[in-house]
Parts: sequence; C-alpha cells; structure tokens
Amino acid sequence: MTSQLKQLLHARQRTLGSWITFPSEPIVEIMARAGFEWLALDLEHAPISIADAARLIRIIDLAGLPALCRLPSNDPVVAKRVLEAGAAGIIVPSIESAEEAQRAVEAAYYPPRGRRGVGLSRAQGYGQSFETYRAGLEECMVVVAMIETAAGVQAADAIAETPGIDAVIIGPYDLSASLGHVGQLEHPAVTNACATVSQAAKVAGVSSGLHIVHYNDAALGAAVDAGHTFLALGVDMLFLGDAVSGALRSATAYLAARAAG
Repeated sequence: MTSQLKQLLHARQRTLGSWITFPSEPIVEIMARAGFEWLALDLEHAPISIADAARLIRIIDLAGLPALCRLPSNDPVVAKRVLEAGAAGIIVPSIESAEEAQRAVEAAYYPPRGRRGVGLSRAQGYGQSFETYRAGLEECMVVVAMIETAAGVQAADAIAETPGIDAVIIGPYDLSASLGHVGQLEHPAVTNACATVSQAAKVAGVSSGLHIVHYNDAALGAAVDAGHTFLALGVDMLFLGDAVSGALRSATAYLAARAAG
C-alpha cells in the first residue's frame, strides 16, 4: 500500500485519475501506463465482477498506481472483497448522510475503528504480512464519498466532516438527474450544487472531486476554478470511441479531398 494518494487528498493537492469500465487487462494496462496518478474501477455501472476487479487491481497495482473501486452500493461485503484483492481504497456511491459516510468508513477499517471482517488474501501478502497491512491502514486507506443526489448536497458538510472520509467526489450525471435536469451539467442548479460540495470539502480539509466524463479543457478549467482537486478525466470507453471516430473522420476527409484534387 502507498500513502501518497491519501496525503495528497488531505493536502488538497491536485491529482488526475481516470475511470475503467471494460474488464479488459490490455485496456487497463494501457491506461495504467498513460501517466494517470490513480485509476478507478467501476463496479456500479460496468460489467466488472469481483473476479474481474481482482485481476485488474493487480495490473494497476503492479504498474505502481493506486487502484480505487467504485462500489455498486454502500455494501461492506463488496468493500471487503475488493480491499482484500488489493484495492487502495473505495469510492462509495450515493452517500446522503453522515451516517452513510460512517458506514463506508467502517467497511474499510478493522475494529475498533471499523467493522471490516478479518481475512487473508492478496492485500495481506496471502497471509504473510497481515500485521504490516493492518498497521498501514490509517495512513494509506482511501475512502471517498460520492455525492450525486440533492439529499447528498444538502448533507455535504456532515459527509465531508465524517472522520475517515478522505475526499468527496461528484457524480455529475446522477446529480443532474436528481435535481431534475438530466444531462444538463451546465444548468445553474447543477453548478450551484457542485459549488456547495466543493465548499463543504474545503471547510472539512479534504479534497473535492469531479468526474469530467467528456473531457475538454474548458470543463477541466471550470472544475479547477470551482476548487476541485480530485479529478477523474474521461473514461476508457470514450477514449476508445473518440479515437476511433476521430481517425475515421480524418481518413474520410483525407480521401474526399484526395478525390476532389
């Protein structure tokens, strides 16, 4: 485990990561070699199983990056299984209260701080380094609360201040839907809600984050101006789709110009 990401989050230093939805070892390896500072596996919306996650975590970890897992829900069993597989932390969706944030923290830590069951797997050196792993949790474990509903925004202060929460991150599409403006990420109600979350994190002394799903410089600049430092850039499917579409458009335009000339 590494403490660098956790330290950066509490120092509110900028970090750039990305999102994985394909359970593909080559794609994850390419992403891990691209220069991101962390990668998140999406177990909520993508067809990534626990077995898939274990394989992909290993690739990310061996590339020297922290592997985070966005859980399908605030489920301590799933949290335990991905952490046992070697994940550096968890991103927990749809947190709407301090109590729910506390539940997420408890899922990541052993008693007495938490309620995580004790097991031996890859994270503990397959039984050879449990004490080392346990002793390092306080300075290495990353727990991120995802705020993506109107109720979560209203409770942003309490969520960000929950001991053990290292960052909060906004799910922009779900948040826009919760506010009644599906997909309208620039709607004032959405941008105001994002500002509320960012301010809550600043007061609590943790990082606030935003997933810039469709990356562009303007969106990144707006996120930085809003105070977000835990930044997820794009997603594997869009990187692939944009590259394929862009190459085809370029080839088509070239052939058309060649034929006309």
